[in-house]
Amino acid sequence: MAEPVPSAKASFRVLAISGSLRRASINTAALEALARLAPEGVDVLVYRDLARLPPFTPDDDREDEPKPEPVEAFRQLVGASDAIVIAAPEYAHGLPGALKNALDWLVASETFAGKRVVLVNASPRAFHAQADLREILSTMAARLMPEAFATLPLTGRTVTAADVLKDPTCARRLKELLDALIRALQEA
Repeated sequence: MAEPVPSAKASFRVLAISGSLRRASINTAALEALARLAPEGVDVLVYRDLARLPPFTPDDDREDEPKPEPVEAFRQLVGASDAIVIAAPEYAHGLPGALKNALDWLVASETFAGKRVVLVNASPRAFHAQADLREILSTMAARLMPEAFATLPLTGRTVTAADVLKDPTCARRLKELLDALIRALQEA
């Protein structure tokens, strides 16, 4: 097991994106738990506007034209973040459409390429979507950090962030994710 990382001296911003639109999402709960575990100097913002992003079309993403407001706000959050953590459910062996749509809005933006990205899988049985997500993110020039990826045993449960933190396995894995991410950001 990795050594704990002392509180970061510099301030790091992490954008946590849940691919689920469900109110009682285990993916969102896992990211909320991650935010609660973040040490001083690490700000984890759970993005909550995935459903506000309009359907992607290249016609609305022309270089010299304004983008829809939710897209501009999303891109600004991505650009201001040092790293991104994504937790996504698997629907019919694939990614949720809302998450794929959000990623499509980032493809042509300069805010995403080279970002450090960590994946959280809230269901060990959901491996197709994780594989798809890795492929998409690699194509988008993300700096994937598989050493920090976390799989949580939350399948078939309805949980809150507090429930995730009460589960010693989940809390440990999320802490290890944060430790690995902070180390990488400190070394950058």
